Amino acid sequence: MSESQKPELRGPVFFIDDEHHIRVAVQQTLELEDYEVTSFAAAKEVLAQLVDDWPGVIVSDINMPGIDGIELLKRVRDIDPDLPVILVTGHGDISMAVSAIRDGAYDFIEKPFSSDLLVDVVKRALEKRNLTLENRNLRREVEAQSAPGPRILGNTQAIRNLRRVIHQVLDAPTDILLNGETGTGKELVARYLHEHSNRREKNFVAINCGAVPENLIESELFGHEAGAFTGAEKSRVGKFEYANGGTLFLDEIESMPMAVQVKLLRVIEERMVERLGSNNLIPLDLRIVAATKVDLKELSDQGEFRSDLFYRLNIVTIDIPPLRDRIDDVPLLFEHFSLIASARYQQEIIPLGGERMHKLLQHDWPGNVRELRNLAERYVLLGDEANLTPGEQPQTDEIQSRRTLFERVDLYERTLIQDALIQNKGSIKETMVVLGMARKTLYDKMKKHDIDRLDYK
Repeated sequence: MSESQKPELRGPVFFIDDEHHIRVAVQQTLELEDYEVTSFAAAKEVLAQLVDDWPGVIVSDINMPGIDGIELLKRVRDIDPDLPVILVTGHGDISMAVSAIRDGAYDFIEKPFSSDLLVDVVKRALEKRNLTLENRNLRREVEAQSAPGPRILGNTQAIRNLRRVIHQVLDAPTDILLNGETGTGKELVARYLHEHSNRREKNFVAINCGAVPENLIESELFGHEAGAFTGAEKSRVGKFEYANGGTLFLDEIESMPMAVQVKLLRVIEERMVERLGSNNLIPLDLRIVAATKVDLKELSDQGEFRSDLFYRLNIVTIDIPPLRDRIDDVPLLFEHFSLIASARYQQEIIPLGGERMHKLLQHDWPGNVRELRNLAERYVLLGDEANLTPGEQPQTDEIQSRRTLFERVDLYERTLIQDALIQNKGSIKETMVVLGMARKTLYDKMKKHDIDRLDYK
């Protein structure tokens, strides 16, 4: 069987029993149903491997030496109270198992049990576990999106993956490298990392390495004492020192001079900075977020960027998707930028028709989100007089050829629904009237296109 033909494994499932032949039989039964099974002779081996948000279920015998099934249940609930634990009981343990269910066990299976019963209970437990984790992630996302500070908007899989990765490293004590084309929002991501982290009460300091003259960048980063060089009439705090306790954002780090890269590497490794003209080391506690629009590995291979600095920054890398890879987010982003421009310029927004929005969805967006933001501002200022055809051609033949007729129809249908929701501020009733569509039909199509009306309120 080829790799592509192999069934996707379900699970994982941890099975614990002190009897070898039972472990073998249960593992074979579940593996025949494509579950990813690991069996253990003792509960303590399982506890050492469990972490919060582990995506599986536990099946355990009750009567075992050492940590029995009831004690295991208590310890598992201390790690994650929602993790399903299925207990396997002998006839004399049923009252104990019923009591355990009141204490949080998912279910119990009485010996001897059939393979079908085991598979059915495990299947239901895993479905519950998947739903629990999905709801947890949604709650975290809602909390992050509703919290003060910058927001990363979008509902496509690409942007959901981006938010998931960001949330995993929000409070991690490590530096981060952001990769993204011009206009994808690298500074927004850096600010999001800062504002939603445990460093939010301290400074976020941004510096564009390509915009500072080479003869001034050392002073900008490290600071200087009075008299350190001609024109340094008084001492100055550098960006590193000013960001102490918070976040330092180094944009376009590929533009940093090689001589400064050496000193930057030393500061990153030692977490100490020394002002120009001083012999005193200042300890630092900060996160560095560097951003680049080029391949730093390729640049370092060519000798145009220090390889040791690249590998030091490359511990956690976050790739920001270009707008063309999240094209279905265009209507939501356009509405967002239009509202901001409307408030800034005190101009009323003229609703954008479905046909014009469809043209925006045909574009390849070489300028990414920045290009879309500028276009939305232009539309708010000029209304119908604004040219909403980005570039000379809304869509190249190459882009057009990537989509089948059905894909184009789906895209147009999605555009019309989103446009109606935007105009009616997420009202299902009014959207039904505008589209001449039954409620069930509308809900079915929204589900098909992964549209959430709450995004348009």
